[in-house]
Amino acid sequence: MRELIVIVLLSSAVAASGCGGTAGDSTEVPQPNDGAAAWSVAIEPLSAPSGPNSSGPRLTASDRGIILSWVERTGAMAHLKFAERTSSGWSEPTTVASGSNWFLSYADPPTVLRRPGGELVASWLISTNPLYEGNDLQISHSQDNGKTWSRPLVPHHDGTEQQHAFASFFELPGNGLGVSWLDGRDTQPSEANPNGGPMALRYAVYDAEWTRTAEGVVDEQACECCSTMAATTSEGVLIAFRDRSDKEIRDIAVTRFEGGQWTEAMTVFNDNWEVYGCPVNGPALSARGRQAAVAWFTVKNDQGQAYAALSNDAGRTWGAPVRLDDAVSLGRVAVEVLDDGSAVATWVEYSDGRSQLRMRRVEASGARSEAVSVADGIEGGSASGFPRLARHEDELVFAWTESAVEDESSEPLLTVHTAVARLPN
Repeated sequence: MRELIVIVLLSSAVAASGCGGTAGDSTEVPQPNDGAAAWSVAIEPLSAPSGPNSSGPRLTASDRGIILSWVERTGAMAHLKFAERTSSGWSEPTTVASGSNWFLSYADPPTVLRRPGGELVASWLISTNPLYEGNDLQISHSQDNGKTWSRPLVPHHDGTEQQHAFASFFELPGNGLGVSWLDGRDTQPSEANPNGGPMALRYAVYDAEWTRTAEGVVDEQACECCSTMAATTSEGVLIAFRDRSDKEIRDIAVTRFEGGQWTEAMTVFNDNWEVYGCPVNGPALSARGRQAAVAWFTVKNDQGQAYAALSNDAGRTWGAPVRLDDAVSLGRVAVEVLDDGSAVATWVEYSDGRSQLRMRRVEASGARSEAVSVADGIEGGSASGFPRLARHEDELVFAWTESAVEDESSEPLLTVHTAVARLPN
């Protein structure tokens, strides 16, 4: 994460960029087809279960419902907590783990998820080398709904104090669990390579007894600090990530797990975004059956923009991108596939002098509904992190962090907020 960039809103004309800016024109994108996707939902606030100084929300969904996880800080200690969505709100919080040596990133907070059989899995990062922003990925599991947790395991064993972060989990046949992560074992500078090598996307697979059965490289050169995301289609696992070419083109790509191997990464759309530094703005991915949707952030003509694209063949091909924002976007996207093959996506947009969390439905035809405001006044800086979206049955759940400064001498006070919306029939 040595190139991690804090994106700052400079004006309504320039929403975001990497450390070196952009170069070159992007492939032309079809204009949005408004009005053909009449759709609207009512956003209802939902009291969050998190305490003071909370941030880094994550939402994961299973057949049993939605889990919200977050981090609370007390002094030097960080605490990973989670709660489950109930008919009356959120359950009482459960603490998974705590530590004073955690590596905490607004773009890559810890997470808690539930597997199909009911087992809970949690992950977080331990700091190993502040100079290199090195960290180790910790994975723990619970068979008793979070009352007790296993001793954490580490999926990588290269022994370097480099980055091992931005994990994504995916289910495999036979109750296997896979995990992918950005792996920086080759990035440390040396006499032979003063600039260091590339960041890779690696993976490992565990069986039902948590024995590692496979490991390897998914992609040899990925963007250094953009989140990754995995989703399971009816024809296998997809992973979306921000790729990186030798010419510093950092567009969104996907790879599929077929026959025990990862396919060659395929770009979803050639934005041709040339940026000399990581934009810290990864893709979102969702799948149901053969339907899949990916959302992402890019910069065109010095303006941040957010897009989504749909696939009806399990991610083998992708339709034309549909622009999500109406003005200027900060990205920080999320997406969920709906039953009819359309998708609902969220993003952070800068409009009317403030940042807003917005949502709309998009179709493969390019049709898009009117934008719905989920939350106003979302802070544009890194403190607010990434808003989240999850779906269970006919309910959409949203989570985000808001920051407030009590006075000029104090640090921002962070609090997690949640809201819900019912999908129309």
